[in-house]
Amino acid sequence: MATRHLIRTVILQSLYEWDFYNRKRDITEILERNMQEFAPGVDEPEFAWKILQGVAAHLKDIDDTIRRAAPEWPLDKIAIIDRNILRIGLYELMYADPEEVPPKVAINESIELAKNYGGPNAARFVNGVLGTIYRDMAARRAEAKQQEAAKQ
Repeated sequence: MATRHLIRTVILQSLYEWDFYNRKRDITEILERNMQEFAPGVDEPEFAWKILQGVAAHLKDIDDTIRRAAPEWPLDKIAIIDRNILRIGLYELMYADPEEVPPKVAINESIELAKNYGGPNAARFVNGVLGTIYRDMAARRAEAKQQEAAKQ
């Protein structure tokens, strides 16, 4: 298993536990314990911390984005595992450096997590939500470029 895929898996485990306990436990302690148990000596531990802290720092915006992209699925009705797969994928799509994690890699990694850990329809659901958000982001970037070109 590739290092970053393993790291995302450990982050998913950690976010799942944090979410399960209504975010009343210390997320850094959860990740630290899980990294020691499931990914000791991993090459890029800073990648794990960057994603985890990013998801936690942007949780409200990420959850609002999920609500907008999947209005027929109230956030509390989305399975905990699927909700946290989406959070990881959205953090990487919206906030990570696209040179470090290209958007299509973020989407593909999330789909793989959903295939491995989600229910029978999780991969399609995750793909649909992240694909919708990716297309929306691309359309907004194209519109901004057009507006900038019109100003010149």
